[in-house]
Amino acid sequence: MEFLADFHIHSKYSRATSRNMDIKNLSEWAKLKGITLMGTGDFTHHLWLEELKHTLEDCGNGLYQHNGVNFILTAEVSSIYSKKGKTYRVHNVIIAPSLKSVDKINDRLSRLGNLASDGRPILGLDAAELARIVFDIDADCILIPGHIWTPWFSLFGSMSGFDKIEDCFEEQTPRIFALETGLSSDPAMNWRLSALDKFTLVSNSDSHSPQKIGREANVFNCDLDYPTIREVLKTKDKNRFLYTIEFFPEEGKYHFDGHRLCGTRMSPKETREHGGKCPKCGKPVTVGVVNRVEKLADRPEGFKPENAIPFKNLIPLEEIIADAKGVGKASLAVERDYRGCLAKFGTEFEILLRAPKEDLFKGLPPKVAEGVLRVREGKVNIQAGYDGEYGTISIFGNAEPGPKSEQQLNLF
Repeated sequence: MEFLADFHIHSKYSRATSRNMDIKNLSEWAKLKGITLMGTGDFTHHLWLEELKHTLEDCGNGLYQHNGVNFILTAEVSSIYSKKGKTYRVHNVIIAPSLKSVDKINDRLSRLGNLASDGRPILGLDAAELARIVFDIDADCILIPGHIWTPWFSLFGSMSGFDKIEDCFEEQTPRIFALETGLSSDPAMNWRLSALDKFTLVSNSDSHSPQKIGREANVFNCDLDYPTIREVLKTKDKNRFLYTIEFFPEEGKYHFDGHRLCGTRMSPKETREHGGKCPKCGKPVTVGVVNRVEKLADRPEGFKPENAIPFKNLIPLEEIIADAKGVGKASLAVERDYRGCLAKFGTEFEILLRAPKEDLFKGLPPKVAEGVLRVREGKVNIQAGYDGEYGTISIFGNAEPGPKSEQQLNLF
Protein backbone atom coordinates (compact mmCIF):
# COMPACT_ATOMS: atom_id res chain seq x y z
CA MET A 1 0.00 0.00 0.00
CA GLU A 2 1.12 3.57 -0.67
CA PHE A 3 1.34 5.77 2.41
CA LEU A 4 2.99 8.88 3.84
CA ALA A 5 5.16 8.76 6.95
CA ASP A 6 6.54 11.52 9.18
CA PHE A 7 8.94 9.98 11.68
CA HIS A 8 10.43 13.00 13.47
CA ILE A 9 8.20 15.22 15.63
CA HIS A 10 8.10 16.44 19.23
CA SER A 11 5.50 16.17 21.97
CA LYS A 12 4.12 18.83 24.29
CA TYR A 13 6.91 17.89 26.71
CA SER A 14 9.64 19.32 24.48
CA ARG A 15 10.74 22.94 24.78
CA ALA A 16 9.01 25.47 22.52
CA THR A 17 6.25 23.09 21.44
CA SER A 18 2.50 23.52 21.29
CA ARG A 19 0.43 22.20 24.19
CA ASN A 20 -1.65 20.52 21.48
CA MET A 21 1.12 18.09 20.58
CA ASP A 22 -0.66 15.07 21.98
CA ILE A 23 -1.91 11.86 20.38
CA LYS A 24 -5.48 13.12 19.94
CA ASN A 25 -4.45 16.22 18.00
CA LEU A 26 -1.70 14.45 16.09
CA SER A 27 -4.20 11.83 14.93
CA GLU A 28 -6.73 14.45 13.85
CA TRP A 29 -4.15 16.47 11.91
CA ALA A 30 -2.61 13.36 10.36
CA LYS A 31 -6.03 12.57 8.89
CA LEU A 32 -6.42 16.13 7.58
CA LYS A 33 -2.99 16.03 5.99
CA GLY A 34 -3.28 12.48 4.63
CA ILE A 35 -0.47 10.98 6.74
CA THR A 36 -0.81 7.27 7.55
CA LEU A 37 2.22 6.80 9.83
CA MET A 38 3.43 9.26 12.48
CA GLY A 39 6.43 9.13 14.75
CA THR A 40 5.52 9.48 18.41
CA GLY A 41 8.52 11.65 19.24
CA ASP A 42 9.97 11.97 22.74
CA PHE A 43 9.62 8.39 23.99
CA THR A 44 12.48 9.14 26.42
CA HIS A 45 10.20 11.42 28.48
CA HIS A 46 8.45 9.49 31.25
CA LEU A 47 5.18 11.44 31.19
CA TRP A 48 4.85 11.23 27.42
CA LEU A 49 5.72 7.55 27.45
CA GLU A 50 2.94 6.91 29.96
CA GLU A 51 0.51 8.70 27.65
CA LEU A 52 1.68 6.59 24.74
CA LYS A 53 1.21 3.39 26.70
CA HIS A 54 -2.32 4.35 27.75
CA THR A 55 -3.44 5.87 24.44
CA LEU A 56 -1.94 3.70 21.70
CA GLU A 57 -3.11 0.24 20.72
CA ASP A 58 -0.40 -2.30 19.87
CA CYS A 59 -0.84 -3.54 16.28
CA GLY A 60 1.48 -6.49 16.91
CA ASN A 61 3.81 -5.57 14.03
CA GLY A 62 6.05 -2.95 15.62
CA LEU A 63 3.50 -0.19 15.02
CA TYR A 64 0.78 1.28 17.23
CA GLN A 65 -2.55 2.88 16.43
CA HIS A 66 -4.98 5.53 17.62
CA ASN A 67 -8.17 6.61 15.86
CA GLY A 68 -7.15 5.02 12.57
CA VAL A 69 -3.66 6.58 12.48
CA ASN A 70 -0.54 4.45 12.86
CA PHE A 71 2.38 5.43 15.10
CA ILE A 72 5.99 4.31 15.28
CA LEU A 73 8.05 4.78 18.47
CA THR A 74 10.59 7.58 18.02
CA ALA A 75 12.70 9.97 20.07
CA GLU A 76 15.44 12.51 19.47
CA VAL A 77 18.54 12.75 21.66
CA SER A 78 20.86 15.75 21.73
CA SER A 79 24.47 14.73 22.34
CA ILE A 80 26.81 17.50 23.46
CA TYR A 81 30.32 16.23 24.13
CA SER A 82 34.03 16.81 23.65
CA LYS A 83 36.15 14.67 21.38
CA LYS A 84 39.83 15.19 20.59
CA GLY A 85 39.73 18.69 22.02
CA LYS A 86 36.62 19.89 20.17
CA THR A 87 33.01 20.22 21.31
CA TYR A 88 30.37 18.53 19.15
CA ARG A 89 26.59 18.88 19.23
CA VAL A 90 24.78 16.15 17.32
CA HIS A 91 21.07 15.26 17.23
CA ASN A 92 20.02 11.68 16.52
CA VAL A 93 16.56 10.22 15.97
CA ILE A 94 15.99 6.76 17.46
CA ILE A 95 13.23 4.49 16.13
CA ALA A 96 12.35 1.43 18.22
CA PRO A 97 10.30 -1.67 17.36
CA SER A 98 8.62 -2.14 20.75
CA LEU A 99 7.79 -0.55 24.08
CA LYS A 100 9.92 -3.23 25.70
CA SER A 101 12.97 -1.93 23.84
CA VAL A 102 12.00 1.67 24.67
CA ASP A 103 11.90 0.85 28.38
CA LYS A 104 15.39 -0.67 28.17
CA ILE A 105 16.77 2.31 26.24
CA ASN A 106 15.29 4.76 28.73
CA ASP A 107 16.64 2.79 31.69
CA ARG A 108 20.14 2.88 30.24
CA LEU A 109 20.08 6.54 29.18
CA SER A 110 18.56 7.68 32.49
CA ARG A 111 21.82 6.70 34.18
CA LEU A 112 23.68 9.14 31.93
CA GLY A 113 21.53 12.25 32.29
CA ASN A 114 18.16 13.73 33.20
CA LEU A 115 15.60 12.41 30.71
CA ALA A 116 12.78 14.27 32.47
CA SER A 117 14.17 17.74 31.79
CA ASP A 118 12.98 17.91 28.19
CA GLY A 119 11.21 15.79 25.59
CA ARG A 120 14.45 15.96 23.62
CA PRO A 121 17.03 15.21 26.34
CA ILE A 122 20.52 16.67 26.30
CA LEU A 123 23.18 14.12 27.23
CA GLY A 124 26.94 14.43 27.46
CA LEU A 125 27.14 11.25 25.42
CA ASP A 126 29.30 10.56 22.40
CA ALA A 127 27.08 9.84 19.38
CA ALA A 128 29.03 6.64 18.71
CA GLU A 129 28.37 5.47 22.26
CA LEU A 130 24.68 6.35 21.93
CA ALA A 131 24.51 4.17 18.82
CA ARG A 132 26.30 1.32 20.58
CA ILE A 133 23.89 1.47 23.53
CA VAL A 134 20.81 1.50 21.30
CA PHE A 135 21.92 -1.30 19.00
CA ASP A 136 23.17 -3.47 21.87
CA ILE A 137 19.71 -3.24 23.43
CA ASP A 138 17.89 -4.07 20.19
CA ALA A 139 19.65 -4.58 16.85
CA ASP A 140 16.37 -3.88 15.07
CA CYS A 141 16.35 -0.27 16.23
CA ILE A 142 17.02 2.44 13.67
CA LEU A 143 19.27 5.42 14.40
CA ILE A 144 19.03 8.35 12.00
CA PRO A 145 21.27 11.42 12.38
CA GLY A 146 18.81 14.33 12.42
CA HIS A 147 18.76 17.38 10.10
CA ILE A 148 22.37 16.62 9.25
CA TRP A 149 23.36 20.09 7.97
CA THR A 150 21.87 22.37 10.65
CA PRO A 151 24.79 24.58 11.77
CA TRP A 152 24.48 24.25 15.55
CA PHE A 153 23.19 20.74 16.24
CA SER A 154 23.97 18.13 13.60
CA LEU A 155 26.31 15.55 12.13
CA PHE A 156 27.79 17.90 9.49
CA GLY A 157 26.87 21.24 11.08
CA SER A 158 29.29 24.07 10.34
CA MET A 159 29.43 25.10 14.01
CA SER A 160 29.12 21.74 15.70
CA GLY A 161 29.73 18.75 13.47
CA PHE A 162 32.13 16.46 11.66
CA ASP A 163 33.43 16.35 8.09
CA LYS A 164 32.95 12.58 7.83
CA ILE A 165 30.28 10.33 9.28
CA GLU A 166 32.96 7.77 10.22
CA ASP A 167 34.60 10.35 12.49
CA CYS A 168 31.33 10.67 14.38
CA PHE A 169 30.09 7.10 14.66
CA GLU A 170 33.39 5.21 14.36
CA GLU A 171 32.84 1.42 14.43
CA GLN A 172 29.05 1.93 14.62
CA THR A 173 28.95 3.60 11.19
CA PRO A 174 27.98 0.41 9.28
CA ARG A 175 24.83 0.19 11.43
CA ILE A 176 23.67 3.63 10.28
CA PHE A 177 21.79 3.41 6.99
CA ALA A 178 19.57 6.52 6.84
CA LEU A 179 20.17 10.26 7.18
CA GLU A 180 17.66 13.08 7.63
CA THR A 181 18.23 15.98 5.23
CA GLY A 182 16.50 18.67 7.32
CA LEU A 183 14.42 21.65 6.21
CA SER A 184 17.36 23.68 4.88
CA SER A 185 18.63 21.06 2.44
CA ASP A 186 17.01 18.75 -0.09
CA PRO A 187 18.30 15.48 -1.57
CA ALA A 188 19.82 17.21 -4.60
CA MET A 189 22.20 19.10 -2.34
CA ASN A 190 23.17 15.87 -0.56
CA TRP A 191 23.79 14.08 -3.87
CA ARG A 192 26.88 16.25 -4.28
CA LEU A 193 28.66 14.12 -1.66
CA SER A 194 29.60 10.69 -2.98
CA ALA A 195 30.14 9.51 0.61
CA LEU A 196 26.37 9.72 1.17
CA ASP A 197 25.35 7.52 -1.77
CA LYS A 198 25.06 4.41 0.38
CA PHE A 199 22.63 6.08 2.80
CA THR A 200 18.88 6.43 2.41
CA LEU A 201 17.87 10.09 2.68
CA VAL A 202 14.69 10.68 4.66
CA SER A 203 12.72 13.85 5.30
CA ASN A 204 10.54 14.66 8.31
CA SER A 205 8.75 17.68 9.67
CA ASP A 206 10.55 17.97 13.05
CA SER A 207 7.24 19.58 13.94
CA HIS A 208 6.53 21.44 17.18
CA SER A 209 2.82 21.98 16.40
CA PRO A 210 0.15 19.71 14.89
CA GLN A 211 -0.46 22.00 11.91
CA LYS A 212 3.13 21.59 10.71
CA ILE A 213 3.32 17.79 10.63
CA GLY A 214 4.04 16.50 7.15
CA ARG A 215 5.72 19.70 5.94
CA GLU A 216 8.43 17.19 5.05
CA ALA A 217 7.59 13.49 4.78
CA ASN A 218 8.33 10.14 3.14
CA VAL A 219 6.16 8.26 0.64
CA PHE A 220 6.32 4.45 0.74
CA ASN A 221 4.64 1.68 -1.21
CA CYS A 222 5.09 -1.35 1.02
CA ASP A 223 3.50 -3.32 3.83
CA LEU A 224 2.67 -1.15 6.83
CA ASP A 225 4.77 -2.84 9.51
CA TYR A 226 8.04 -2.10 11.29
CA PRO A 227 10.22 -4.91 9.83
CA THR A 228 9.26 -4.01 6.25
CA ILE A 229 9.81 -0.26 6.73
CA ARG A 230 13.20 -0.93 8.29
CA GLU A 231 14.17 -3.24 5.43
CA VAL A 232 13.09 -0.68 2.82
CA LEU A 233 15.17 2.03 4.48
CA LYS A 234 18.17 -0.25 4.95
CA THR A 235 18.19 -1.51 1.35
CA LYS A 236 17.30 1.87 -0.18
CA ASP A 237 14.58 0.11 -2.15
CA LYS A 238 13.42 2.52 -4.87
CA ASN A 239 10.44 0.32 -5.72
CA ARG A 240 9.03 0.63 -2.20
CA PHE A 241 10.42 4.03 -1.10
CA LEU A 242 8.87 6.19 -3.80
CA TYR A 243 9.97 9.72 -2.93
CA THR A 244 10.37 12.30 -0.19
CA ILE A 245 8.35 15.47 0.27
CA GLU A 246 10.58 18.49 0.82
CA PHE A 247 10.45 22.12 1.77
CA PHE A 248 11.95 24.33 -0.86
CA PRO A 249 15.26 24.28 1.07
CA GLU A 250 15.63 28.04 0.71
CA GLU A 251 12.69 28.33 3.10
CA GLY A 252 14.67 26.58 5.85
CA LYS A 253 16.13 28.64 8.69
CA TYR A 254 19.77 27.98 7.86
CA HIS A 255 19.97 27.77 4.08
CA PHE A 256 22.21 30.80 3.58
CA ASP A 257 24.90 32.36 5.76
CA GLY A 258 24.13 35.44 7.79
CA HIS A 259 23.77 37.40 10.99
CA ARG A 260 20.19 37.70 12.20
CA LEU A 261 20.76 40.58 14.64
CA CYS A 262 21.99 42.76 11.78
CA GLY A 263 19.52 41.44 9.21
CA THR A 264 22.44 40.30 7.06
CA ARG A 265 21.77 37.49 4.57
CA MET A 266 24.78 36.28 2.57
CA SER A 267 25.49 33.77 -0.17
CA PRO A 268 28.63 31.64 0.20
CA LYS A 269 30.34 33.89 -2.36
CA GLU A 270 29.49 37.01 -0.34
CA THR A 271 30.70 35.32 2.85
CA ARG A 272 34.05 34.60 1.25
CA GLU A 273 34.30 38.18 -0.01
CA HIS A 274 33.76 39.48 3.53
CA GLY A 275 36.12 37.00 5.19
CA GLY A 276 33.31 35.26 7.02
CA LYS A 277 32.37 38.45 8.89
CA CYS A 278 29.14 40.41 9.00
CA PRO A 279 29.69 43.61 6.97
CA LYS A 280 27.57 45.61 9.45
CA CYS A 281 29.08 44.62 12.81
CA GLY A 282 32.21 42.67 11.93
CA LYS A 283 31.23 39.58 13.93
CA PRO A 284 31.45 36.08 12.40
CA VAL A 285 28.34 35.04 10.48
CA THR A 286 26.53 31.74 11.02
CA VAL A 287 27.65 29.56 8.14
CA GLY A 288 24.58 27.99 6.56
CA VAL A 289 23.81 24.75 4.78
CA VAL A 290 24.63 25.76 1.20
CA ASN A 291 28.09 26.92 2.21
CA ARG A 292 28.75 23.79 4.26
CA VAL A 293 27.61 21.49 1.45
CA GLU A 294 29.89 23.29 -0.99
CA LYS A 295 32.83 22.83 1.36
CA LEU A 296 32.36 19.05 1.66
CA ALA A 297 31.04 18.33 -1.85
CA ASP A 298 33.08 16.32 -4.34
CA ARG A 299 30.55 16.62 -7.18
CA PRO A 300 29.12 19.52 -9.17
CA GLU A 301 25.68 20.96 -8.59
CA GLY A 302 23.07 18.98 -10.50
CA PHE A 303 24.72 15.56 -10.17
CA LYS A 304 22.26 12.71 -9.54
CA PRO A 305 23.40 9.24 -8.37
CA GLU A 306 21.89 6.21 -10.09
CA ASN A 307 20.30 4.88 -6.89
CA ALA A 308 18.84 8.21 -5.75
CA ILE A 309 15.34 8.28 -4.26
CA PRO A 310 13.31 11.03 -6.03
CA PHE A 311 11.82 14.01 -4.21
CA LYS A 312 9.16 16.68 -4.63
CA ASN A 313 9.37 20.24 -3.28
CA LEU A 314 6.05 21.44 -1.85
CA ILE A 315 4.63 24.37 0.06
CA PRO A 316 1.95 23.73 2.73
CA LEU A 317 -1.59 24.46 1.54
CA GLU A 318 -2.15 27.08 4.25
CA GLU A 319 0.80 29.07 2.90
CA ILE A 320 -0.54 28.84 -0.66
CA ILE A 321 -3.97 30.06 0.48
CA ALA A 322 -2.41 32.90 2.48
CA ASP A 323 -0.32 34.02 -0.48
CA ALA A 324 -3.33 33.85 -2.80
CA LYS A 325 -5.40 35.98 -0.40
CA GLY A 326 -2.56 38.34 0.48
CA VAL A 327 -2.94 37.75 4.22
CA GLY A 328 -0.91 36.11 6.99
CA LYS A 329 -1.05 32.32 7.17
CA ALA A 330 -2.30 32.48 10.77
CA SER A 331 -5.43 34.45 9.83
CA LEU A 332 -8.90 33.03 10.45
CA ALA A 333 -9.73 33.47 6.75
CA VAL A 334 -6.91 31.09 5.83
CA GLU A 335 -8.08 28.47 8.33
CA ARG A 336 -11.65 28.72 7.05
CA ASP A 337 -10.59 28.31 3.42
CA TYR A 338 -8.19 25.52 4.35
CA ARG A 339 -10.99 23.51 5.96
CA GLY A 340 -13.24 24.24 3.00
CA CYS A 341 -10.65 22.89 0.55
CA LEU A 342 -10.22 19.71 2.58
CA ALA A 343 -13.99 19.21 2.73
CA LYS A 344 -13.96 18.89 -1.06
CA PHE A 345 -10.77 16.86 -1.58
CA GLY A 346 -10.40 14.87 1.65
CA THR A 347 -6.76 15.58 2.55
CA GLU A 348 -4.12 18.24 2.04
CA PHE A 349 -1.77 15.90 0.19
CA GLU A 350 -4.55 14.90 -2.19
CA ILE A 351 -4.61 18.56 -3.25
CA LEU A 352 -0.87 19.16 -3.25
CA LEU A 353 0.23 15.90 -4.90
CA ARG A 354 -2.50 14.01 -6.70
CA ALA A 355 -5.58 15.96 -7.78
CA PRO A 356 -5.68 16.62 -11.56
CA LYS A 357 -5.57 20.19 -12.82
CA GLU A 358 -9.20 20.22 -13.91
CA ASP A 359 -10.36 18.97 -10.50
CA LEU A 360 -8.32 21.66 -8.74
CA PHE A 361 -10.01 24.41 -10.72
CA LYS A 362 -13.43 22.86 -10.15
CA GLY A 363 -13.01 22.48 -6.39
CA LEU A 364 -10.71 25.33 -5.32
CA PRO A 365 -10.76 29.11 -5.66
CA PRO A 366 -9.04 29.82 -9.00
CA LYS A 367 -6.03 31.59 -7.49
CA VAL A 368 -5.45 28.80 -4.97
CA ALA A 369 -5.65 26.20 -7.76
CA GLU A 370 -3.17 28.24 -9.78
CA GLY A 371 -0.90 28.42 -6.71
CA VAL A 372 -0.92 24.65 -6.25
CA LEU A 373 0.06 24.15 -9.89
CA ARG A 374 2.84 26.73 -9.67
CA VAL A 375 4.26 25.00 -6.61
CA ARG A 376 4.15 21.61 -8.37
CA GLU A 377 6.15 23.15 -11.22
CA GLY A 378 8.60 24.91 -8.91
CA LYS A 379 7.50 28.34 -10.15
CA VAL A 380 8.06 30.30 -6.97
CA ASN A 381 10.03 33.35 -5.85
CA ILE A 382 12.44 32.63 -3.02
CA GLN A 383 14.31 34.70 -0.46
CA ALA A 384 16.58 32.30 1.42
CA GLY A 385 16.49 31.77 5.18
CA TYR A 386 19.58 32.42 7.31
CA ASP A 387 20.84 32.31 10.91
CA GLY A 388 17.58 31.03 12.40
CA GLU A 389 15.23 33.09 10.20
CA TYR A 390 12.88 31.16 7.92
CA GLY A 391 13.12 32.07 4.25
CA THR A 392 10.18 33.61 2.46
CA ILE A 393 8.56 32.12 -0.61
CA SER A 394 6.17 34.08 -2.78
CA ILE A 395 4.02 32.33 -5.35
CA PHE A 396 2.19 35.43 -6.56
CA GLY A 397 4.70 38.24 -6.90
CA ASN A 398 4.55 41.29 -9.14
CA ALA A 399 6.87 39.55 -11.55
CA GLU A 400 5.90 36.28 -13.17
CA PRO A 401 7.89 33.61 -11.29
CA GLY A 402 10.21 31.30 -13.16
CA PRO A 403 11.26 27.74 -12.32
CA LYS A 404 13.02 27.40 -8.99
CA SER A 405 16.26 26.43 -10.69
CA GLU A 406 16.28 29.82 -12.44
CA GLN A 407 15.47 31.63 -9.24
CA GLN A 408 18.37 29.94 -7.46
CA LEU A 409 20.80 31.44 -9.93
CA ASN A 410 19.85 34.86 -8.64
CA LEU A 411 20.79 33.86 -5.09
CA PHE A 412 24.48 33.30 -5.76
